Amino acid sequence: MTSLHLQKKLKHEQIQYVEFLSADITRAKKFYAASFGWKFTDYGPDYTAFGGDYIDGGFTSGEPIKGSILIVLYSEDIEVTKRKITAAGGLIVKDIFDFPGGRRFHFTDLDGYELAVWSE
Repeated sequence: MTSLHLQKKLKHEQIQYVEFLSADITRAKKFYAASFGWKFTDYGPDYTAFGGDYIDGGFTSGEPIKGSILIVLYSEDIEVTKRKITAAGGLIVKDIFDFPGGRRFHFTDLDGYELAVWSE
């Protein structure tokens, strides 16, 4: 974990850190920076961390395992977020649909991980 964790109050029993395997960390950083504006701190060639207001995480070298966990990100403007993802090379695998509480879509990143984005 990074020193970023010391800067914010942790919430009891809430997701606090997510770690991805990536076949190409440089490519993952470029994709997530373009799609969501994430900032990264490198810790050698095989690990990079990202920090946010609500969750921290990292990418470590390795072959991704598809389908193990669905990470859901929030967007204030789901259409703009979808366009940013596709422009960065992401693939929409389930287009925007309504569900009780909002709208959501699923995409795969450049390593093949499936994630979702929702909006109210």
